[in-house]
Amino acid sequence: MYELRGNVAFDRLNGHSKCHIREGGDGKTHIRGETEVLEHGRVRVHPIATKACWSFDELLAHLRGGLALRATGSSTVHDLSSRTHAVLEVEIVSRALLAAREAVVECETEFVPVAKRATDVNQARIDEAEAKKAEFQGYVDDAVRKVEEVMRTASHSCLGGKLVLVDLAGSEFYQDKTIAAVPRPKPSPQEQREGRQINTDLLALKEVIRARAVRAARIPYRSSPLTTVLREHFQGTTGQGGDACSRMILTVSPALGQGAATVNTLKYGSLVGGWGLGSGRED
Repeated sequence: MYELRGNVAFDRLNGHSKCHIREGGDGKTHIRGETEVLEHGRVRVHPIATKACWSFDELLAHLRGGLALRATGSSTVHDLSSRTHAVLEVEIVSRALLAAREAVVECETEFVPVAKRATDVNQARIDEAEAKKAEFQGYVDDAVRKVEEVMRTASHSCLGGKLVLVDLAGSEFYQDKTIAAVPRPKPSPQEQREGRQINTDLLALKEVIRARAVRAARIPYRSSPLTTVLREHFQGTTGQGGDACSRMILTVSPALGQGAATVNTLKYGSLVGGWGLGSGRED
């Protein structure tokens, strides 16, 4: 469970610690924790914190703990408004799968100092280090294959299935000038910057949804950190195998003064229903 504020992510299962948004060698975007430097030059890069829950009560406890850390504040629209985009990923796992993934992290930790030695200026040492590097790369590859084997031989086909819930921050600075506005304190410069970033993210998300709905040749995933992080989940709904889908829950108001905002919200959400099976080139 994490939240996005601009280009920074915060881990809500690890004391709201700061995380980093990185694109890996696999072409996917990852949320990473701090890099841990170990003895003998080993380096361990932890993924964002995950909590294994073997009962509903455990899941509920972690969920409530993460929700308590949600960043909120006053805005031009609400007295208590979410200031970040929150993401909750729930995955079906087994103990065997978690152990196999942990083995991958450990093998990668051992690989880092060996790979560094391959940059030595002495050719003989480089050759020796390259041979060692290939050996440790083999360990990493074996660990990755073990993960794939666990997934392939699992007795339950749902292993690895994910439910991803995204709670978007509210759109800011909307004002229908035909309706008398409720007087509110002028937002501070920091709040104005946050509002602009939120609106930028929401616009980028809308453009991604629109591009997918019309099966555009280019999908602008990299327009904002929000759409970059969600790219993998969007790609899981392109109809491959027919086992994934996306839904959007809209919050609207029956008040006459919110009519224009309600119509815009419904138009925004209706684009999700237009997603076809085809997918354009990802950017």
